[in-house]
Amino acid sequence: MKKIICVFLCLLCFSSLYAQKIIRKEIFSPKMNKKIKTIIITPDLKPNVAYKTVYILHGFSGTPERLVKEDLPGLDKKAKDYNTIYILPDGNFSSWYVDSPVEKKSQYQTFIGKELVDYIDKNFPTQKDKKSRAILGWSMGGYGAINIGVTYKDTFGIVGSSCGALDFKSFGNNFEKYQVDKVLGPIQSLNAKYLTDSKIDSMVNSGQHYILDCGTEDVQMIGMNRKFHQELTKRKIQHLYIESLGEHNTAYWSRSLSDQLALFNLYFKI
Repeated sequence: MKKIICVFLCLLCFSSLYAQKIIRKEIFSPKMNKKIKTIIITPDLKPNVAYKTVYILHGFSGTPERLVKEDLPGLDKKAKDYNTIYILPDGNFSSWYVDSPVEKKSQYQTFIGKELVDYIDKNFPTQKDKKSRAILGWSMGGYGAINIGVTYKDTFGIVGSSCGALDFKSFGNNFEKYQVDKVLGPIQSLNAKYLTDSKIDSMVNSGQHYILDCGTEDVQMIGMNRKFHQELTKRKIQHLYIESLGEHNTAYWSRSLSDQLALFNLYFKI
């Protein structure tokens, strides 16, 4: 009887931990000494099954809550269809997902690339190899996905950017408008390691899959995405680059992110 009760309690514990499809957590970052709001979306988790993971980074001024409601609705269904856990960390409005040299409380590269991955792998039944782990983002999050994904190339096997802000050098006044200076300092003294172009050497023979897309009417981002695509092509770095009709808005990235997640599901099987 005691054995039956023990088994029942174990099953109940598992159910209470993992039955939810949308889980809201505040996850502690040792490096920043603060908690980061994070949404975790799971399929119906089953005992003795390990799941693929995708980390999704919102754009400038976004939040995980807005992401699930407006930017990429239906993630709970995708989690079930693709048998994948989605992790949506809060990028603090304008962190640019970097380890800031000027703001100690803004160390989001380390949080997402190391601390958050460690937390998810410890607390959820994940496949703990790079081939089963991906990172994706749009606009500011597109920059973040490239920056973090390539920096942690032994952690993430797939990296996706949709209408990514991939060239700070061409930002002009937008460098201050979008508060990049608040985390990286003035453009005049910007360290080259924060430029997306500086990641290209690491992308050679990285063993990663890359997907980049941008809307043809996205006047902010189309030029810098075309340029980055050309540089990757010149260096013979295999990647998928897509242009389609669309502006820099929710209608575009909602569609493109959904397409990328479908492609991620195929890449996971390679």
